[in-house]
Amino acid sequence: MTTNHDIFCEALTRSGFAPYGDIIELKNVPDKLINSGKCGRHHDLATLDFGIDGRAGISIFKSELCRFPYQLTLLERHPEGTQAFVPMAWSQFLVIVAPEKDSRPRAFLTKPGQGVNFHRGVWHGVLTPLTEPGLFLVVDRIGDTPNLEEFHLSTPWRVLAG
Repeated sequence: MTTNHDIFCEALTRSGFAPYGDIIELKNVPDKLINSGKCGRHHDLATLDFGIDGRAGISIFKSELCRFPYQLTLLERHPEGTQAFVPMAWSQFLVIVAPEKDSRPRAFLTKPGQGVNFHRGVWHGVLTPLTEPGLFLVVDRIGDTPNLEEFHLSTPWRVLAG
């Protein structure tokens, strides 16, 4: 039985995700061939923003798997920079975003080979891999000023596979 605090997953598409960030995935045709034609470069897939006093950092995150139904209890955002998640295996993960911290979230289900880049200041759920190994390359802001705000939901949202 569903309730008014249930969210159904939708496919991760450019048009659906555009207000929240960029999808990082292969294009149908590479922008150019490099390495004597042996490598296709799919160029400039996300707009990175690290503020005036930040710089890009590359980290690796290893996260526990999540299962459906998933209980969304925490949202976070990064007011000083973008944050990109790229799976390091051909795997799926759940992407949750919200226009405001107290608004109805949206849940997207990635296809293997898709990553995301959250725009600066977008409220989003925590990392939620659905398949092993739960390993992600993360590109985000490194700087001296805080870049994380968390919001604990008073009533959890239940995310269903759809």
